[in-house]
Amino acid sequence: MNFHGKDIKIFTCNANRAVAQQIAACLGIPVGKSEVSSFSDGEIAVSLHESVRGSECFIVQSTCAPVNDNIMELLIMIDAMKRASAARITAVLPYFGYARQDRKAKARDPISAKLVADLITTAGADRVLTMDLHAAQIQGFFNIPVDHLVGAPILANHFKKKIGSNTDEYVVVSPDLGSVTRARNFATRLGCPIAIIDKRRQRANVSEVMNIIGDVKGKKVILVDDMIDTAGTLCNAAAAVVEIGGATEVYAGATHAVLSGPAIDRIEKSNIKELILLDTITIPDDKMLDKFTILPVAPVFAEAIERIYEDKPVSSISI
Repeated sequence: MNFHGKDIKIFTCNANRAVAQQIAACLGIPVGKSEVSSFSDGEIAVSLHESVRGSECFIVQSTCAPVNDNIMELLIMIDAMKRASAARITAVLPYFGYARQDRKAKARDPISAKLVADLITTAGADRVLTMDLHAAQIQGFFNIPVDHLVGAPILANHFKKKIGSNTDEYVVVSPDLGSVTRARNFATRLGCPIAIIDKRRQRANVSEVMNIIGDVKGKKVILVDDMIDTAGTLCNAAAAVVEIGGATEVYAGATHAVLSGPAIDRIEKSNIKELILLDTITIPDDKMLDKFTILPVAPVFAEAIERIYEDKPVSSISI
């Protein structure tokens, strides 16, 4: 691949090494030679072991836990490439951390997502490639181009094989009101009806009351969300569709497996039969459950990277 005089190079920090290797394999090139470590006092050390002068460089790095270390690894590698005369640097962020701090929820709150966007831009990135930002308006926080991929088609293709022609047996359910648009689009892809879980607290110190808008009785339910953090919303929704709605089986799908705090214990004890996740965040072995199915994002990112390199539109990617 060398269409306009610049060679293409894929580098990775420590958060997504497996994904970076898969992306490079899809493109038929090796992963760039680099080392990301830390000094004895915890400072990040980055070394590039090959020339990037005049090259089109892509750095694969999710800013997931440990969030601050992963952000610094990314920033320092961008700086190293900028100083080494890379032609263009694209930060490939399968998962963009701090995305939930995208507005001032109360007085004197920071907007941390904007700060992180400014840091990436200031470090020297020329563009960003990411997937399923928690809030789509974060694209506007960057003063550089942002290519925003979606994970729903990958999840939908998996569920289409499971459902087959039995679309009338399944209902796509939004676990909260904030995910309604995502669930509606997902249901359209599958050709299934949609239901919504509305949870509200009647008064202080009284537990939430779950209401299900739509019919799930006797149906197999597919819960859809962009990320699973502590899994409270997802597992409560799974319990509600069975205990209140009368659903027979519960499946779930999400792009980002943050899985912090009590998430693994909650999912293990829940009535979710299968949870489909994308590998935007590496799940450690001690958190893997039998009910997890992990789907790769590398083919989609590889196609996007190839299109960026060739100056072709990314929006027309077919999944």
